[in-house]
Formats: sequence, structure tokens, C-alpha cells
Amino acid sequence: MKNKLRMAPQYQMNASLKSEIRKLNVVHFLIWLLVAAQVTVSHFNIVSQDTVSMPYQWEYPYLLSIFPLLFSSLSLPKNNISYLVLSMISAGLFSFAPLIYGGMEMFPVAKQLFRQGKAFRFIFGCSAVTAAYIVIVVAAQVHGWQLYYMKKLLDSWFDATQEKKNK
Repeated sequence: MKNKLRMAPQYQMNASLKSEIRKLNVVHFLIWLLVAAQVTVSHFNIVSQDTVSMPYQWEYPYLLSIFPLLFSSLSLPKNNISYLVLSMISAGLFSFAPLIYGGMEMFPVAKQLFRQGKAFRFIFGCSAVTAAYIVIVVAAQVHGWQLYYMKKLLDSWFDATQEKKNK
């Protein structure tokens, strides 16, 4: 009975971390859908270029951020350490790297918008660079929290496997 009581906080923490990761995965998927929708709509000319402008270059590699999301989702049900590690590594490559590149790619356009008040690309009447920077800021926060919670969960799983090996 004492072992069950001693382990309960660990299980509670695992459940809490998994819950947070699942919530962030949903937000990540919504951001991914938003970027995918813009890329799809602009490439298939579903609406005019005046309504939805062509995507910035960073948006194409960001579409690969679906892989860290899939790995993360696959890791949670059975506490699969390998998928969680793959998710964390691929998040840096497919999520953070395109966001950093996007911030640098759009900086001259944002600077021109700020200094001269001129925007040349629009998404539903809003400056495309402003909308893209909002997406970048939100996505960076979501991915940062995902990595934070995944690292804590990975540490928890690793500690649990070490305890089993020591017994």
C-alpha cells in the first residue's frame, strides 16, 4: 500500500504533463492548419492574390512541423520515449528553425512597414507581414512550452525506467 501512495504523485504529474502537451498539440495543429490553408489557397488560386498573398518562404518548411506533432501524439499513449525524443529533435528542425528564418526573412518588410507605413502583401486586408509575425510569436510560444513539458515528461519517464532497472 505504501508503494502505491508513494508513486501516486508521479502518475499524477505524468497525467498533468500529458494533458498540457495534448492541449499544446491542438493549438500547434490549428497553427499548422492556418499556415497550410494559406499555402493551399494561394497556390491553387482559390481566392485572388489581393485577398490572400503568396506565402513567405519560411511557411513551406514550417509545414513539416506536422512530424513533431505526430511523434508527440504517438509517444503519449504508451509512454514511448523514442517517439518523444524524435518529437523534441524534429521540433527544433521543423518548428523552430522555420520560425527563426521567417523572422529574419520578413524583417526588412516589417521595417519598411514600420518606417513608411507601406504594406505590399495582404491577407484579408491586413498586412501579411503583421499577420505572419503574429503567427510566428504565437507558434514560438506554443513550441517552447511543448518542448518544456516534453522535457519534463521525458525526465519523469527516464526516472521511472531507472527505478525499474535498479529494483
